Formats: sequence, structure tokens, C-alpha cells
Amino acid sequence: MPLTNEIILRPRFKFDINEDNETLLNLFEDTKNTQSNFIVSRVDDHVFIKIPKAKQHFWSPQLHIEINKNQTINKSTLYGLFGPNPTVWTLFMFLHFVVIGLFFGFGVWAYTNWSLDTNYATQLFLVCLMAIVWLVLYFGGRIGKKTGTDQMHELHHFMRDILRSQDIHAEHN
Repeated sequence: MPLTNEIILRPRFKFDINEDNETLLNLFEDTKNTQSNFIVSRVDDHVFIKIPKAKQHFWSPQLHIEINKNQTINKSTLYGLFGPNPTVWTLFMFLHFVVIGLFFGFGVWAYTNWSLDTNYATQLFLVCLMAIVWLVLYFGGRIGKKTGTDQMHELHHFMRDILRSQDIHAEHN
């Protein structure tokens, strides 16, 4: 699973499978009772594969799979998305929005003080501090992604093993 774009925070993949989507969804649903290495849950056409709590760390990824019925008979399209726990992702995005909001707020405050010919060193310092905090968040996310890479590969191999167990052939796009 090569990643060609290093800036991707949540890698995605897509391929077609020569099998009906309900068969595939049931295949994933059946595995939740036959193994204990991963937590598998299904909601409609969506399958979520997670690392068990005992093996999880803050940056542990999960695999979200959506299996849609294709226009062709007995064919499905599988969409996969790796991402952190939704709570971690929400917190991460919230912190980004707070930092960017403060950056613009301090920037406007600094510009206002500058245009009024008053001291704006504190506001300029805060603008620079927000830029540094954003960089720390960005590189923290990159480090987190790297930390979860091994588990991401485990999730991907687990998905491929389930598909291969029924001799299901995928057509990569």
C-alpha cells in the first residue's frame, strides 16, 4: 500500500471486488465472533475495524470500510479510510481551529495597535507563538501518524486476509 503523497493525514484507498456487497459485509460481520485480534463492527454498508483496547495507544488508527453495490451485477466497490479514533481526530481539529482563530485575532489586534501607533510587540509575539503552536500540532500529527503506521498495516492485512479467505479477487483502480 504505497503512499505517494506524504502530506496525507488520513490515507484512503478504493478498489472493485467481484462479489456482491452483502456477501462482503456479512463476511466482515462473521469475523467479529471468530477472532479477537481486532474489533469489527458494522453499520449498514460501513465496517469499522479497530485495535482492541489493550493494544491501543493515543495514536492508534482505525480502518473505516464502506462497501457499495456497483452498477454491475455481483460487483462491489470498497472504499477504505485510515484515521485516528474519532475523539482524537475531533480534538486535533478543534485545537487547529482554536490556534488559527487566535492567530487571526492576535493579528488583527497587532494591526490595530500598529495603525494607532501604539505598542504592538506583545500581540506580534502572540501571533508568532500561535504559528509555532500550529507547527507543533502539525508535526505532532505527523509523529502520531508514524507511530500508528504498524497498526495501520495490521488493519490493512487483516482486511486483505478476510477478503482472501473467500478467494475474493479485487480489481485495483
